[in-house]
Amino acid sequence: MIKDYRPYYIKKAWYRLLHLYIRHRLSPQLTSLGKHAFIVKPWHIEIFGGPVSIGNNITLLGCADKKTRLTVWSDTKDISGIIIGDHVLISPGVRISAANSISIADSCMLASHVYITDSDWHGIYDRSMPPREKSFVVLEENVWVGDSSIICKGVTIGKNSIIGAGSVVTSDIPANVIAAGNPAKIIKQLDPDKSIITRKDRFSDTDDLKITRNLKVTSKMTIQAFEDAEKELLKGNTLLGWIRSWLFPEKKN
Repeated sequence: MIKDYRPYYIKKAWYRLLHLYIRHRLSPQLTSLGKHAFIVKPWHIEIFGGPVSIGNNITLLGCADKKTRLTVWSDTKDISGIIIGDHVLISPGVRISAANSISIADSCMLASHVYITDSDWHGIYDRSMPPREKSFVVLEENVWVGDSSIICKGVTIGKNSIIGAGSVVTSDIPANVIAAGNPAKIIKQLDPDKSIITRKDRFSDTDDLKITRNLKVTSKMTIQAFEDAEKELLKGNTLLGWIRSWLFPEKKN
């Protein structure tokens, strides 16, 4: 792991710049962006068209060589577009392209280079124009889609199901299964007697900060604990040391 040479105040200033970018550049392109968004390298998140709605506690990751793209392309008004629920993880390189409706429910996880589309984008016999029929894609709660998988139009993937890496999903997948392949087929049933801990379960303490005083206190204590740990981790870092680390990076042993 690369050592962070930044002084604490530099890192805090960097966070503020990120928040400003998200507020003034990224968020205005969205129909809505929920609370507590964790967005890494937002300048590598590209949004075209709309509507695009994102829920609370999103983890949205961009990368220079893996642009994350959310695209709605339609000449029809009053479409659903892209709707992303709470606690969803979207990894670098994910592309979501909607002509009508793509719905991703709470706690879903999309690995790098996943592609989801609700349209063929060209007709079979008239390839000069997009197809007339409308379609959709639905990912129900807590679906996990593996690296480089493709989810095609008209597909619904049931709650808790897992799509193996590199799969092409062309038809519905029921709840509580593992599916993989091209086209994706069910390869395993999940054990119904085993409970599944979702991202919503893990991060739910940030959901309802205003509901009870105790929850608010707990959240403040958690945030303070993170800040104290970060201060301790960066303790002793100086501006000169940070600049030196850029000019003369240390070699790994």
